Formats: sequence, structure tokens, C-alpha cells
Amino acid sequence: MVRVGLLGCGHVGAPLARLVDEHRALIEARAGVRIEIVRVAVRNLARERDVPLPASCFTHDADAVVADPEVDIVVEVIGGIEPARSLITEAIKQGKPVVTANKELLANVGKELFDAAEAAGVDLLFEASVAGGIPLMRPLRESLAGDRIRRVMGIVNGTTNYILTRMAEDGSSFQDALAEAQTLGYAERDPTADVEGFDAAAKAAIIATIAFGARVVAGDVYSEGISELTDQDIASARELGYVVKLLAIAEEVDGDIAVRVHPTMVPSTHPLAAVRDSFNAVFIEGDAVGELMLYGRGAGGEPTASAVLGDVIDAAKNLVSGGRGATIGALTRRRIRPIDEVESQFYLQMEVADRPGVLAAIAAAFGERDVSIKSMQQVGIGADARLIFITHRAREADLRATIHDLRDVPTVHRVGSVLRVIGDDR
Repeated sequence: MVRVGLLGCGHVGAPLARLVDEHRALIEARAGVRIEIVRVAVRNLARERDVPLPASCFTHDADAVVADPEVDIVVEVIGGIEPARSLITEAIKQGKPVVTANKELLANVGKELFDAAEAAGVDLLFEASVAGGIPLMRPLRESLAGDRIRRVMGIVNGTTNYILTRMAEDGSSFQDALAEAQTLGYAERDPTADVEGFDAAAKAAIIATIAFGARVVAGDVYSEGISELTDQDIASARELGYVVKLLAIAEEVDGDIAVRVHPTMVPSTHPLAAVRDSFNAVFIEGDAVGELMLYGRGAGGEPTASAVLGDVIDAAKNLVSGGRGATIGALTRRRIRPIDEVESQFYLQMEVADRPGVLAAIAAAFGERDVSIKSMQQVGIGADARLIFITHRAREADLRATIHDLRDVPTVHRVGSVLRVIGDDR
């Protein structure tokens, strides 16, 4: 029997305990190991919990759970940097495999923990840290270990995808869609981490680290959220054949790594465009594998607990056999390409004076910065005239300089929304 010490019994820990109890016989039949949760650390011992565990299992002393000689594997689902960092470090020092779902921790001090696990010769598994129940880390670490990954991009935050779905399909405003997401429990009371892209940025850092074998932390990730998007942006994208999604993008560019999170216009024919509501999906491009997409529930207690349990089973099997799972290897130092040097296509919308010479002046501003226009559309006439442009690929710095110049053109009243575009212009 392999005995588990569980740190946290809330949103993920409780369904994990239920899964272990309900599927114990199935796990033993399939994996050849019997798993038992024997100690659980919680903040509030008096709180009632719907879990099939005796009261004697519970303690408020997380350190005691880690140090308990009866605990073979430590599972951390408390979140945050501390005390999770110290608890995991101590478990590794004691030679105990660790399973964590802590994206914030791995996105900031992951290398430290990976190095410690490597030195101690124990497993540190983290499938549930990105995209919830979707198997992503294991394919990147194992199935695609022999391929050269070129780009990984995906919808990795269910809250923002739900909001954008409601804006696109129901015509809801951002605030109304957010309120609905909060009512349904998809968004927190303070939704900042989700809607400003911070949650997705932490996940993007982990994805880039694993996909490219380089040290990438959350602070390396350029991020923009969706709070400034308007229903007009969503409608304009639809009219042009696009859907707006908050994408996390990690790619290798001439030896550098470019990693960013921002609202993106995705062609309606692209697989990511069809990902609705709170679902997540990750699109991977590799030299040998070509293109593949992983799709499913990216959040929620039970999907995340399922991913945690998969890691626990792997760690238990390795512990019994005396082996180890796939490691991430030595992380190299790679240059993180600043956002100003990254190339994208862009969507720009501007309010202009509807009179002769306007297009010539605007085209000149684009040309001065070597930004090539792919398409242009005029919406409205007279005082309501708007021009919508999509560019060919251009450097971010050049596009920003173009916008600065356009604001000095007398016939341009206002430069409105600017969104990045993915497509076949590579």
C-alpha cells in the first residue's frame, strides 16, 4: 500500500479524497498499487467536509504531515508560494515524491523545486498546474520529448473564455458577462487574476519551461487582459471572420523564447475558435507531430483532482518499482524575447474624418514604419466613419510607433482598439 499525505482539503483536495475512495479497486486493478490517504492538513479542523476519511486523519499541522514516517507521497493543493514552497522542499529532502497543482509556485520558483527533486532522485509531478483535467504536462514531458516544439498556444483560463463566449454569442457587455460568470461560480469575487491575464501568464510560464526546456518565470510573460474589450470589438471581429480569445502563446523564435498572453483575433476556421464557455484547449505545433490540440475542462475541482490523481498513481507506481517518472531535464538559459521584438498581425480600428486624402495620409504613416496593410474596411460615413485595418506581420515596436504617428494625423480623430491576429501570414 502507498500512503498519501494531503496538504489541503478544499476545492481540489476534497474531490481527490472522494476519487481515491470511489476508484480504489479500479486503480489497484489497472495500476497494481493500492493508494490510501492517511493524513490531511487543513486550516480549520471544525469545518464539516464531505469526504470519506475519519476525523483522526485530519490535523492543522502541515509540517507534521510531511514529516510523518507513515506518509510515502505528499500532495500539495493549498496554493500560493508559502508555506507550499517550504513544505514541498522538506518533503523532497525526506525523499518523498511530491504531487502539486500549484501554478503560482511553479511559475515563480519551479526551477528551485525541480533542481531539488532531481538532486534527491524523487518525482515532482504537476499535471494539474495547467489546464486542469486536460493531460498537457505529461504529453509535453513524455510523448513529445523527441520532437522539437515550435509553438504552443491555448485557451488556459476558463473564466475569460466564458466571458468572451457570452459577449460573442449573446451580445453581452464585459461587465454583464463577468457578473454572470461570478453568479455561476466561474469567476472569483475579485476576478483580477483571471480577467487581467495573470492566471494565464503563470500557466504560460510553465508551458514554456516544459516545451522548450528553459527557465521561464511568470515575470517573463507579457500579459494583457480582456477588461478593455468592448462589444464593438467582438462584433467587428465576427464581421471579419474572427473570434476573440484570450490566448497564452509560447514559441521559439530564432533561438529566443517569446511568451505572452493577450486577447487575440482567431480565424473562425481555426480549432481554437470553437472552444466555448469555460472549456480550455491547447494547440501544439511540432516539427514531427505537426499540429495537435488537447481540449477539455480546464478548471473545476473534479477535473483538477482527476489530473492530481493521475500523478499520484504514477508516483506510487514509481515508488513501488524503485523507478522515477520522466524528468524535465536540465533547464537551459534562453533569451526571453521582449514583446517589442515579437512579430504579429494586428487589427486596428480608428475614427477618421470622411474626406479625400484620409487614406493616403494613414497609408503613409504605416509605410514610414514598414508596417504593411493586408486589408482595410470602412464602416459608416460622415461623422461616424471608422476604418478597420488588418496588417501583415510586423514588429510590435513598429506597430506601436505607427499608432503614435497616427495620433498626429489631423484627419485621425481617435485610434481605438488594437488586437493581435493569428492566421496564415507567417
